[in-house]
Amino acid sequence: MLEPYPSRETMLGALPIVRALPVRGRRLIGRWCFLDRYGPLSFSGEKPMDVAPHPHIGLQTVSWLLEGEVVHHDTLGCEAVVRPGGVNLMTAGRGIAHSEETPSRHGNRLSGVQLWIAMRDAERHVAPSFEHVAEVTRDEYRGGLAQRFIEQHDLAGIDVQIHRGETLTLPADSSYEHGIFILDGDAELEGQRLDDRTLWYRAPGAAELTFRTTHGARILLLGGPPFDEPVLMWWNFVARTRDEIAAARDEWQAGRFGLVRGYSGAPIDAPPLSHIAPPNPAS
Repeated sequence: MLEPYPSRETMLGALPIVRALPVRGRRLIGRWCFLDRYGPLSFSGEKPMDVAPHPHIGLQTVSWLLEGEVVHHDTLGCEAVVRPGGVNLMTAGRGIAHSEETPSRHGNRLSGVQLWIAMRDAERHVAPSFEHVAEVTRDEYRGGLAQRFIEQHDLAGIDVQIHRGETLTLPADSSYEHGIFILDGDAELEGQRLDDRTLWYRAPGAAELTFRTTHGARILLLGGPPFDEPVLMWWNFVARTRDEIAAARDEWQAGRFGLVRGYSGAPIDAPPLSHIAPPNPAS
């Protein structure tokens, strides 16, 4: 059975986004803990993606594009331009800062998603790292194709493209819960029409997922075993306790995360440390 969770509209600077995760009633899908959808949009002289240096702890960020280009800089000195078919994966671990922006040379289009993965408690204090993959794994199926932008043993991160008038069946791990989000077009799953701007949740138990489309579709499919650790999210941090959040905020405000070279502009100030929701119950 599919459960719908409507997304909400917000802004990332001047960029309109649709935030699909976390939402009321659903804060995790496996270890996936954040999903922003932006675009598609056209532009000319402006810079629609302009996220100044900001910090992260305890998570991995995943930048996946359908159209356009985004350039990444971080405190490790890494620079990488991600384009459709490639992925940027940043492991924050015990702490990193980065920026993301539309590069000066671009194709006047932008469409993509930004995702976060909560790190396990045993691994979340590792040294930060960054990986750029120019072209991810691409699997052809009867009725369409799937681009697997995450290759981790307990995570599924797949961009599914279904041809017009076709049906596509993907094998699935029955121990995984899944999140489904329409990126473009129309689709049905298990006889349920998938509304756009909605995160659809599928509980564990499915050994395969069969999608159908009339006019063609592009779908974001996220999955993983239910995560049994409490997760506390505040601003750009994923932690376990309020004290960890407060300490990370103090470190950022004191300038101890390091310098992001390559971005022209000031870093983002942390918001006041006000109310923090309690950690999610074990899912």
